[in-house]
Amino acid sequence: MSDLDSLTLRTIIETAHDHFFVVEADGRIRDVSPAAAAVYGMSREALCRTTVQALEAEGVLRPSVSLEVMRTGEPAQVAQVTSTGRRVIAQAHPVFDAGKLVAVVSRSMDLTDLQLLQEEYALLQRRFNEHLRRGGGEEAGSEIELADLEARSGLMREVALLLKRVAPTDATVLMLGESGVGKTAFARQLHRWSPRHKGPFVDVNCGAIPESLFESEMFGYRQGAFSGAAPGGKAGLMEQAEGGTLFLDEVGELPLPMQAKLLKVIQDGCITRLGDTRARRVDFRLVVATNQDLARSVEAGRFRLDLYYRLNVIPVTLPPLRERREDIPGLVERHLQRLNTRYGRDKIIARDAWQTLMGWEWPGNVRELENWLERAWLSASEDVIRPRQVPGQPEGPERAATTTREAAPSGCRGLAEGETLQSALARTERDILAALCREANSTYAIAERLGISQPSVVRKLRRHGLRIERSR
Repeated sequence: MSDLDSLTLRTIIETAHDHFFVVEADGRIRDVSPAAAAVYGMSREALCRTTVQALEAEGVLRPSVSLEVMRTGEPAQVAQVTSTGRRVIAQAHPVFDAGKLVAVVSRSMDLTDLQLLQEEYALLQRRFNEHLRRGGGEEAGSEIELADLEARSGLMREVALLLKRVAPTDATVLMLGESGVGKTAFARQLHRWSPRHKGPFVDVNCGAIPESLFESEMFGYRQGAFSGAAPGGKAGLMEQAEGGTLFLDEVGELPLPMQAKLLKVIQDGCITRLGDTRARRVDFRLVVATNQDLARSVEAGRFRLDLYYRLNVIPVTLPPLRERREDIPGLVERHLQRLNTRYGRDKIIARDAWQTLMGWEWPGNVRELENWLERAWLSASEDVIRPRQVPGQPEGPERAATTTREAAPSGCRGLAEGETLQSALARTERDILAALCREANSTYAIAERLGISQPSVVRKLRRHGLRIERSR
């Protein structure tokens, strides 16, 4: 290594905000960044006199990410608890020379720092919203053109204004919120506001693509890449988004190997089709969405920290429908107009139905509201839609409670002796899912019955150790 290379490496290690370790192939620690001492409870000099094997045995590293790389020869990421009681996320990468492992470079970030950054961002966002309410900003006094969106509530108009501000840029936007709140609709509106509005909007549900097909679907393939490949090959979804917006919904469902591939595309701006050797440059604006807490997924090792940083540039949280009931009338009227146009009728909502619609909690959010309205429209024999025409749907607190008791599996019961609310809810959820596993023939059918997304059903079944018992 030249003197310049040594000086450059030294500067990187000594000035890095993250905590760097440079470990030799036998486990001896060659260098450590100064900031690591506060996290791991040992001085830089003491750390450089020991090995990662000893540190793991002494509980300073629990576990050692460098040892994991030494065992597998592959990059690794782990959540650690240090001897000082700190929780950190550590990543490590192997260094090879002529095919032989010669060193491991790792870096870790204290999750306390991440939490402070998130709190700081939340504070800035609150101040920004207060500034807008007081009339600040050039758009504050003007009407926001929302096209097909219904955003009458102050909360949603603030979200819309934030999106309009960032639309002219190419910054990655992370849409957060419960299933069914309208993340896809707002992503489409962001695309319409952007300079890329004449380009394509490619909508991808990451939870719906099998892992075995993900690479060929996203990156495409060349002719002859595999048996059954289309003649001439095929452009992947990323190439199809050229000049436009690529929207990755349910991004938290991506398997770790696919997360690494997505990260490389974000960093390099290039993709390589399956079976090809030529890299192709791609140009699209990335917007992602999830109903998961990605920070917790990072802690649990299910989501890459470096990808989280890349995606969490402009986080936008869409509130659930129960927190913005002012939007319900507009959503109902808009969807009712669609249904009337589709079926060639002119049905209306009965006046006494509005109290029920406005008072319901809508756990499935906008998606549940639209599903209820379509079922009510189809069930109404007259041109007036009344709340009692669809059994098991929002019909007031008394009817809802009765319907729940009638529909509940026989295994559901009240709160047991010494049982907490959380454990009772988990038990009830498992009972309902277990009953549906005996009745339904697919996770999509269960999702339709519960009014939630199919990936959410898959996660819940995995959490409770359940699977569908029969197929048709």
